[in-house]
Amino acid sequence: MKILAIDTSAKAASACIAQEDKIIGEFFINTSLTHSQTLMPMIEQLSINAQVPLGEIEAIAVNAGPGSFTGVRIGVAAAKGLAFADNLPCVSVSTLESMAYNALGADCIVCAVMDARCSQVYNALFRVKDGKIERLCDDRALVLSDLEQELKAFYGEKIMLIGDGAEISFEYLKNSLPDVILAPSNIQIQKASSTALAAFKRISEGDVLTDEKLMPAYLRLPQAQRELNKRMGVTK
Repeated sequence: MKILAIDTSAKAASACIAQEDKIIGEFFINTSLTHSQTLMPMIEQLSINAQVPLGEIEAIAVNAGPGSFTGVRIGVAAAKGLAFADNLPCVSVSTLESMAYNALGADCIVCAVMDARCSQVYNALFRVKDGKIERLCDDRALVLSDLEQELKAFYGEKIMLIGDGAEISFEYLKNSLPDVILAPSNIQIQKASSTALAAFKRISEGDVLTDEKLMPAYLRLPQAQRELNKRMGVTK
């Protein structure tokens, strides 16, 4: 099965074509250009250079969140549009889970952290061992002091920080948690090839969606909605 995977969940953007768990090609950029400018041209060029016509794609995968509200919307909308055109199955991948696939070659606890602003990070924990990934908690938004307390339960195990919140988290955690390390820069940011690997596992388990049911996974309301709720006295 040929999979087209997309990530636009943060500043970087990437697209990947994979044949099951074999990566055929990947485009990755980390610039200030908006994803609405770069994503579709990237996918078109990837298709040309990998010599895989889009008509041969059999499933669309996307990092559906958490992440930048705008970025997640762009990625999910693109995936829905591509899937709708050819009636393809979709795979919704957690951005945080895809990061764990960056570290398949390491035996460690992957602490995936994205900057959620408002003094919080989006986070999930995974154990990576012998090329297999075990999820240890749900995706959530939390403050670093709470994450610090949770990570103390893994004392003595190597804990690798991955994500655009990795550096700020490392500065906060390094003194109290000596086993915490930063992921190397080449695997520190989420990328579509890891999305594709996560998606292939889901496809093999029958975990696919129609384009209609594919939705963003924000974890919390956008800032504008939270401010409106506050002004209106809404507490939920």
